[in-house]
Amino acid sequence: MERKKKVLIQTDFSLAKTGFGRNAKTLLKHLYSTNKYDLVHYSCGMTYDHPEFKKTPWKSVGSLPNTQQELDQLNRDPNLARMASYGAHLLDKVINEEKPDIYIGVQDIWGVDFAIEKPWFNKIASVIWTTLDSLPILQSAITNAPKIKNYWIWSNFATKALHKLGHGHVKTMHGSLEDKEFYRLSDFDRNQLRKKHSIPQDAFIIGFVFRNQLRKSVPNLLQGYALWKKNNPEVKNTYLLLHTHWGEGWNIHKLAVEFGVNHNEILTTHICKNCGEYEIKPFAGPDTNCKFCNAQKSQTTTNVSLGVTEDQLNEVYNFMDVYCHPFTSGGQEIPIQEAKLTELITLVTNYSCGEEMCETEANSLPLEWNEYREHGTEFIKASTYPESIAKQLSIVYKMPQHKRLEMGKKAREWTIKNFGIQNVGKSIEEFIDKQEFADWAKVLDNPQDKKDPYFQIPNIVDDGDWVLCMYNNILKMKSVDKNDSGYQYWMGELSKGAKRQDIENYFRNVALKESGEDKQVKFEDVLDKNDKGRVIYVMPESAGDVFLSTALFKSIKNRYPDYSLYVATKPQYKDILDGNEYVHKWIEYNPIMDNIIWLEGNNQHDGYFDIAYLPYTCTQRNLNYLHNGLDKVEFQLT
Repeated sequence: MERKKKVLIQTDFSLAKTGFGRNAKTLLKHLYSTNKYDLVHYSCGMTYDHPEFKKTPWKSVGSLPNTQQELDQLNRDPNLARMASYGAHLLDKVINEEKPDIYIGVQDIWGVDFAIEKPWFNKIASVIWTTLDSLPILQSAITNAPKIKNYWIWSNFATKALHKLGHGHVKTMHGSLEDKEFYRLSDFDRNQLRKKHSIPQDAFIIGFVFRNQLRKSVPNLLQGYALWKKNNPEVKNTYLLLHTHWGEGWNIHKLAVEFGVNHNEILTTHICKNCGEYEIKPFAGPDTNCKFCNAQKSQTTTNVSLGVTEDQLNEVYNFMDVYCHPFTSGGQEIPIQEAKLTELITLVTNYSCGEEMCETEANSLPLEWNEYREHGTEFIKASTYPESIAKQLSIVYKMPQHKRLEMGKKAREWTIKNFGIQNVGKSIEEFIDKQEFADWAKVLDNPQDKKDPYFQIPNIVDDGDWVLCMYNNILKMKSVDKNDSGYQYWMGELSKGAKRQDIENYFRNVALKESGEDKQVKFEDVLDKNDKGRVIYVMPESAGDVFLSTALFKSIKNRYPDYSLYVATKPQYKDILDGNEYVHKWIEYNPIMDNIIWLEGNNQHDGYFDIAYLPYTCTQRNLNYLHNGLDKVEFQLT
């Protein structure tokens, strides 16, 4: 049987209520239905063996370690923890285990650019599929462009900008939508929905589906809505439907008071933790009672952890008469396309990905904006004019129903053509089918790029240079500088009195895990349970030091005749010990053995050995035997 091409897609988990998660679910369902590929979903922000993975028909693995101990270790360094969530920590491990023919990294550029420098990246068919939402284009996206053969952007906005900079190979690949899940319900069903949720049949409802982030222009929408009502005093029975989480981001009610918007005119989606039913009603607090199952304080506003299903979200759109999406910038803003699929007229800020939404064929009403600069990045951002929102709301409100329906149908057709999974999925299928099978016998690691848990750190006096040396040489993170949050964290720890050896052990253990060399000794399994006592002699390297150490083993055994002698070295020096009559067992060296308390124990830890010898700490770690050549021999072998 001919093997299928293996495709590894790195992005948010397919059941996550995020834009990347929604795209992953739609795309993976489509590719799986073709039965042409062996699919692996490397899921950002999930533990490696998360139980939710059992729900997916394709193979899913997570980007984070399973054990709390390993997670706690990562969380000591904010930079490593953040990058581990995106996938940096276990990417090499997963790639080496799965050996894919095609790799597709789908994330914000800073959440996937670490893959570009991997030794396998350009030896297999690799894709970076990213979102870029502001001008000027992020420098890392420009710098990395020549290194990425297959460089896909979610919107034409950034693609055009990169083309102007000379990177003509960049192409637009929109995030995909399942158009069959979003559609306009019949007038009867729409009326029944309003009746079920006690909303007047003749109400005019303006909707906004969004994550309650600061880049979603909630103040502008509230001010524009208030201005529209002020300019049209005859307009009655209107509502804003904000499908979002009220526990983060903007203080919506406070803003409503400022702009004179009645709280009862602001509806929001509540989801019941108990029965899963949703309810559209004004917000009255973080935990409200469910009228469907009568559970007390079981309702919360919808969020990325607890959200509505696609069927329910389709109904939420069908409560609306018009959709308004003001924002500062965005990679694609999937709710705009979902609203178009339900044949709503959309009001969209004409900047960033919104430029594409405001093309003539898209049948949107563009919202005008004023430029401002984001502090720190200097990115151009859009502040949507409330006056423009008010103007376009008035146009839609006064528009004849047949005209609204006509625009809505055209908007749906345009969205299916440009964002529907059948077309996007077909393009991605064509790309995959053109690629060659990877010959993993030829995909060789580049030692220059591989993390080096055994790198010997030179004697560096300056703490800052010492920390950067470990980032650059142990973790191979060449881009880390003194502005990096991880660097600043460790400098803070050193200023509080943290020991260098403990920090070094942390870096080495992270490198072991990320390099796929995590073979940390499980002493419960390899130590003999019948030992009367145990001695360990640790000498990581080199061949000469390990060989010379064998002269000491007879003396150690004479001193502790009833104890078993274990010797720990790096694997390449194991053969030197083969057949040595004094050595009970060889163990692979792990940097954690640098901690004698871990080996021998203390009042909080029993330890594994009664006696531990670590002579290399005085020769291979810190030189203390030179004495200008004037020393006299204090110990002599007999």
